Amino acid sequence: MADQNKAIRAVKGMNDILPPESARWEWFEDKVRALMHRYGYANIRTPIVEPTPLFVRGLGEVTDIVEKEMYSFVDSMNGDPLTLRPENTAGVVRAVAEHSLLYDGGKRVYYMGPMFRHERPQRGRYRQFHQIGAEALGFAGPDVDAELILMCRSLWRDIGLTDVRLELNSLGQPQERRAHREALVAYFEKHRDALDADAQRRLHTNPLRILDTKNPAMQELVEGAPKLLEYLGEESLVHFDAVRRVLEANGVEYRINPRLVRGMDYYNLTVFEWVTDRLGSQGTVCGGGRYDYLIEQIGGKPAPAVGWALGVERVLELLKELGVEPDVPVPAAYAIVPSSEALAPAMTTVEALRAAGVSVLMHAAGRDGPGSMKSQFKRADASSARYALIFGESELAQGLVAIKPLRKGGGDQRTRPLADVARWAAELLTA
Repeated sequence: MADQNKAIRAVKGMNDILPPESARWEWFEDKVRALMHRYGYANIRTPIVEPTPLFVRGLGEVTDIVEKEMYSFVDSMNGDPLTLRPENTAGVVRAVAEHSLLYDGGKRVYYMGPMFRHERPQRGRYRQFHQIGAEALGFAGPDVDAELILMCRSLWRDIGLTDVRLELNSLGQPQERRAHREALVAYFEKHRDALDADAQRRLHTNPLRILDTKNPAMQELVEGAPKLLEYLGEESLVHFDAVRRVLEANGVEYRINPRLVRGMDYYNLTVFEWVTDRLGSQGTVCGGGRYDYLIEQIGGKPAPAVGWALGVERVLELLKELGVEPDVPVPAAYAIVPSSEALAPAMTTVEALRAAGVSVLMHAAGRDGPGSMKSQFKRADASSARYALIFGESELAQGLVAIKPLRKGGGDQRTRPLADVARWAAELLTA
């Protein structure tokens, strides 16, 4: 019996988001929705649980995500291997291929929601985390690459995020990558004794990931490795130059980072990251790139694609670090109901105000009744409402409600008729 009464807590690394913190999330999500509308991106919603082969095929069997981090299980009902999604690009591509969304041309879509990876929780990084992403599928040109980068820049401006910088690179095409990979393996083979255990494990399976090592002892070795840009052909360079020209024409500062790579074969051409130094080692705020070969790899008809994803927790953490505080919505009015007799007319009036677009927080009675007027006014003030609506005995006898300003700029206390709410409701919407 003791175990039955033991407190049940959230899974480690999976956090509740409570008021008022949840208001920050809603504010950010509203900014994203407005941004996506301006750019013409439509919302797509895919399942949280996907077939495990989707990620094994889409991310690669030798990636850390597939090898160590996925929450995978077998469905006890039918034996299907399933996985909580560790990212959402693969799910979006699966949905696009399954439903033939590109039959009439390219599509621009965005998503937001929880992802899951079994890793050590740390600042801005959790086992259930949230991503927002934008994907443009069916478009091959560099203009869409640049559009997605400019979209990120617009989002940073919209939310007041500063102290992030853009890093840019090109991965070229598979044949160019293969030539670079061979040179890379040969280079690291000559310096095998200097490689740490992770690098030695990746040398012949995923050597590009060695370039992304965080081991300080390997930095000088990595800096001397062959650069992928040196192996790009003319078409790849033309594509990269076109992206750069658009960014420069729009005043976007960037740094070419030859170590910015992706370990998966389906990535090609443009890759980019928005990074910061304010979140310790977890400096990437948003990452993206072109993945022209993923749709075919997952089983759809070949089609080009490019996209990005950002970590919501990291962005909100960075905004806190920078002192950016979004406006938290507060009710326009707080309804003070001093007696049970006032309840029916008060609720009728409050419902009419809400129907007119006015946010009203109504006092809720306790077990011992509605409480004193003094205690109700304290709650009204604590709610940050601009006005108190007082349904007192004398006001109700005259068919009126008293409106008392609780903040500066609300004018003088006045009364208004209960029978004509629509005429005066707009008063409560003005500060």
